[in-house]
Amino acid sequence: MPQDLPAWKQLMRLAALSIQSKLGDLSAATGGFEHSSFCVTLGNHKLLLDLSKQRLDQPTLAALIELANERGFAEQRRRLFEGAEINSSEHRPALHTALRAPYAQRPEIVREIVEETLQRFVCFADDVRSGERRGYTGKSFTDIVHIGIGGSYLGPRLVVAALQTQYPERLRFHFLANIDGEAIDRCLAGLNPETTLVILVSKSFTTLETQVNGASARSWFLERTANQKALSQHFVAVTANIEAARQFGIKEDNLFPVWDWVGGRFSLWSAVGLPIALAIGAAGFQDLLNGAHAMDTHFQQAPIENNLPLLLALAGVWNYNFLGVSNHAILPYDHRLALLPEYLQQLEMESNGKSVHNDGSPVGIHTMPIVWGGEGSNGQHAFHQLMHQGTRSFTADFILIANADHTHDVHQRWLLASALGQSQAMMIGEQTKSSHCNVAGDHATTTLVLDQLTPFTLGSLLAMYEHKVFCQGVLWNINSFDQWGVELGKQLAEPIFEQLGDNSALGQDTATKGLIDYLKGETGVMAKIVERTQK
Repeated sequence: MPQDLPAWKQLMRLAALSIQSKLGDLSAATGGFEHSSFCVTLGNHKLLLDLSKQRLDQPTLAALIELANERGFAEQRRRLFEGAEINSSEHRPALHTALRAPYAQRPEIVREIVEETLQRFVCFADDVRSGERRGYTGKSFTDIVHIGIGGSYLGPRLVVAALQTQYPERLRFHFLANIDGEAIDRCLAGLNPETTLVILVSKSFTTLETQVNGASARSWFLERTANQKALSQHFVAVTANIEAARQFGIKEDNLFPVWDWVGGRFSLWSAVGLPIALAIGAAGFQDLLNGAHAMDTHFQQAPIENNLPLLLALAGVWNYNFLGVSNHAILPYDHRLALLPEYLQQLEMESNGKSVHNDGSPVGIHTMPIVWGGEGSNGQHAFHQLMHQGTRSFTADFILIANADHTHDVHQRWLLASALGQSQAMMIGEQTKSSHCNVAGDHATTTLVLDQLTPFTLGSLLAMYEHKVFCQGVLWNINSFDQWGVELGKQLAEPIFEQLGDNSALGQDTATKGLIDYLKGETGVMAKIVERTQK
């Protein structure tokens, strides 16, 4: 167990000493931003990691690094990149890094299939963008409907939102995940089927939400075109279940594979990222891959004391396991990154929200905290009040873009000033004559700065968080690449779905049975369905 290691015990002793000092005093004593150990850049790639507002000093950092060594970090990192079976519960490698590596640097077993698929889907995207590939009436596509959920949805939606304005095209993007009928009605409202391309993304092609939404989108298309053959020109699938996609009606040219060694939340670099390629083109998508690969190279080669993903992971473990922090806020101060908190919620909590070690034994310690957040400066007028004067412990990542693409210089200066002011207040606080105005401070934060938001820098940022997740999994001795916990609720929904449509709720606990009966009553789902069918 990690907590039995000498470094872990040393960190427990250091934590007891650390909490006796004010965070602002500690930052000043260690040299803060000026100290190279707490402020690291990614070569010339314009990404800065600033840990100077973390509760860290040299002895603590040395003990954290020793913990990584005792946990066999270097060996586990090697196994990740070489394609070892690090997803132990599903007996699979996790080779998402191969998707963005140059051809010769990929593991030989996946080299050709990655290259073939990459070239196929980026060429497909450029053909749609140029108008060479058109709909069944000969009109160019104007709208892209991407249907997926979880990792098949969050990554592409984030990257398209972040980068699309840099690549002005006539394509409009609509992302659909929720099984709620209201969601699909809003998604498809006003779209012309003649100029709409639908992308279905599901590794199994049996994911409930994608299956139901995909079937409804197909019905929407056929009801308006009355042309079964036209379906094949307007529907695309990214899946590991190619046969099921064929049966749905998708033709061979519009089928793109994804593999079981690519986890959903690590998949935007694959054909799952087709809407990204549609938004920014083949060259832009390659820049995104290049940025991620630059971080991969840094992660493999940088000294452990200057390794950005590992340092980010170590700071988290220090806060969560030794200083009692129970939640972590993601605060992007750039409107283009407004979706980053939701993306990282899944990446971090689905990966490391685990309670057993790789061998199945209980972890006996806390693993991933609750991840939440929102874009600045909106959050300052919402949840920052709790952060400054509430009673909950937290840490936060501030994500800044130094140079904006717009020309509103005053806006940008105020945005950056607001971010720095908020992180400063979280560190030093303020004591006044009125207890109502006191701000305790003493909350640790990390600041990440990108010189500009480009496909390259965004690729580096997202890959850094991916590797942070992996590092924390190693430190906690848990499997970051499975997600068995999400399956139970899905399984339990199946009999409930049937019971909402018949007269029984046999086998249910009394609380669930009561809700089923209520929903089937006069104001419930079945009454409304019966009413509609009688009209």
